[in-house]
Amino acid sequence: MKIQHSKQLQQYNSFRTKAVARLFCEPQSVDELTEVLKSFPHENILILGAGNNMFFTKDFDGLIIKPEMNEINIISEDENFAEIEAGAAVEWDNFVERCVSKGYSGLENLSLIPGSVGASPIQNIGAYGSEVKDTITLVKTVDIKTGEQKIFTNDECRFGYRDSIFKQTRRYIITSVIFRLSKSFTYVEKYIDLSRELKGNLSPSLTQVRKAIIAIRTRKLPDVNKLPNAGSFFKNPILTKDEKEALQNKIIDVPIYNIGENSFKTSAAFLIEKAGFKGKTNGKVGTYQNHALVVINLGTEDGKDILNFAQEIINEVDKQFGIKLEPEVWIF
Repeated sequence: MKIQHSKQLQQYNSFRTKAVARLFCEPQSVDELTEVLKSFPHENILILGAGNNMFFTKDFDGLIIKPEMNEINIISEDENFAEIEAGAAVEWDNFVERCVSKGYSGLENLSLIPGSVGASPIQNIGAYGSEVKDTITLVKTVDIKTGEQKIFTNDECRFGYRDSIFKQTRRYIITSVIFRLSKSFTYVEKYIDLSRELKGNLSPSLTQVRKAIIAIRTRKLPDVNKLPNAGSFFKNPILTKDEKEALQNKIIDVPIYNIGENSFKTSAAFLIEKAGFKGKTNGKVGTYQNHALVVINLGTEDGKDILNFAQEIINEVDKQFGIKLEPEVWIF
């Protein structure tokens, strides 16, 4: 396996910021991955997927590993369910499209999310009332420290809101993910925008749901090839009852969602727009005019410009509403 030196990373992050990795490799198999870990036991290591949820603000003094396992296999199947294993490098939306075309349900609400299969459990990606954790049975990994293979059950993944053990520890390299998908489908309204897009169709097919979500996302979100971005830049804030009531005293019409006992979620996009940042630009960075949650690159190659603009948003939302936004994007 070829180890590259002084590798430019601009093409490997969707914000297209420049940075150089001292060492870089793309293992094609678990064996190659294990080999490279044993060959560089003392290096600072960063695992890179499709680069759609991160960006660089400086050079990386260490080894970047970009796993390239891309097989898809049906592990088991009966009349009700199919278990499918997908390699970490499989492009996420291609995988969703494949599952929908075969009539396997569970991932359709996650259509058109950029990234790779391997990244999906790290962030516990979610959209339109669904989260990937609800379909994952096993995650296969390699321990960065020991080079040993380890398989995580769903419970062991410690999934939370845009969170998992893989994000918390950054110790494990995901090589493949096993999903359990249903071979039947009944539409359940989880997101009002989706129901509107379906135009009163109470029993849409899987394909119709996927097409509706693609239509919504295409309208709301910029084409990453024209306006480099990393999708939703901030997490939706989770509030206690006291925090919720304090926020409602400041903004009467703030959207609030009950997500458990004494736990509530509000919209980061709403707060950013109320703070005056929707469509705002500062130099070569801004927020997208159709969606305040999306930070866009208008021509900079320096990740610090993006970081500084994001901090402006954080400071202003905190100043006006007492809510401290947290980035969903990984920043290096």
